[in-house]
Amino acid sequence: MIKKSHRSQLKKWVQIASLLIAIVMASASLSAKGKSQMIDKRLFGRLEDGHEVYQYTLKNASGMHVSIINFGAIVTNIFVKDRNGKFADVVLGYDSLQSYVNDKSYFGAIVGRYGNRIGKGKFTLDGHTYQLSINDGENQLHGGINGFNKKLWAAEPIESDSSPALRLTYVSPDGEEGYPGTATLVVTYTLTPDNALRIDYEGQTDKPTIFNPTHHSYFNLSGSFTNTILHHQLMIEADSTTPVDSELITTGSIVGVAGTPMDFRTPTEIGSRIMDRYQQLIFGRGYDHNWVLRDYSGKVRKAAEVYEPGSGRVLTVFTDQPGIQFYSGNFLDGSAKGKGGVAYQYRTGLCLEAQHYPDSPNKPNFPSVVLRPGETYHQTTIYQFSTK
Repeated sequence: MIKKSHRSQLKKWVQIASLLIAIVMASASLSAKGKSQMIDKRLFGRLEDGHEVYQYTLKNASGMHVSIINFGAIVTNIFVKDRNGKFADVVLGYDSLQSYVNDKSYFGAIVGRYGNRIGKGKFTLDGHTYQLSINDGENQLHGGINGFNKKLWAAEPIESDSSPALRLTYVSPDGEEGYPGTATLVVTYTLTPDNALRIDYEGQTDKPTIFNPTHHSYFNLSGSFTNTILHHQLMIEADSTTPVDSELITTGSIVGVAGTPMDFRTPTEIGSRIMDRYQQLIFGRGYDHNWVLRDYSGKVRKAAEVYEPGSGRVLTVFTDQPGIQFYSGNFLDGSAKGKGGVAYQYRTGLCLEAQHYPDSPNKPNFPSVVLRPGETYHQTTIYQFSTK
């Protein structure tokens, strides 16, 4: 028989245990709720074949948020603060799925298999010549007619208390757009606590192939897509470029930037020399060139920095790639109706595409882009946002 005093003590301990269990359950519930709030998922639209496309929004504790759809692995929005704490979207894009389906500018997409241009859409590998699809004059651009930017990717949200992420996978069949081998690309977007969008790539193939995917967001740090990017100040960690011919195909040479409008070794306003009568600018209608980044060793290092004086926003790019393509939006002509119905005009967005050099398969002196069975392609590129 339990004494009254013991019963009272037992009752007290039962009450304490129940309270502790309630606290633990409430804490777990709040933790789960906090995690779920780091990634939002919503239906973005349906493709003609009926497949659903979803938009995933990653959020961090400071309020920055990045939205991505699993069509084209496209970054649709990046909201970051200006120097006064006001948030604005800083990447060009659209409000509807159909606009991305029809898009010809690669807004926000992962492009591949091969980012940038391949001369005549042709290359030779292990003694066999491959003819790729042609979609840019006589050349191939960004993977062909229906590259990775026009594909539906498998998406897997990765919950985290501090660094929410989205893993996207696309399997490119043997012969797609003329490329040999079945190639699988996994791209993971991670939003970090320090306001960086980190992009990690992993690629594999079952036959020897070439591989050079990149990311194609158009940035405008002013917070208004009616503004040009000409007053943005750009710095690129490069002493040389790979010049192009009149079809924007690299010549195979590497030329120093000193004394030319291609010199961005110190912060320089993009518009200050863009209209110079300089052959490379004439060929590109402005800047549309690959810079040879310093200190290429396969490790991540600073590649470029952009500062927009009006907002105080700063974009710093880090990558492990040997080159970066700076494109000043020269082919935007108002025909693309973007977010809120804004017509994207000439030079209202800029791209900084981390990559291997353009037309590398046809330039033996450029770093190799060959991927073989048993190897894994790796790339890490980070877009870090801050203010000053």
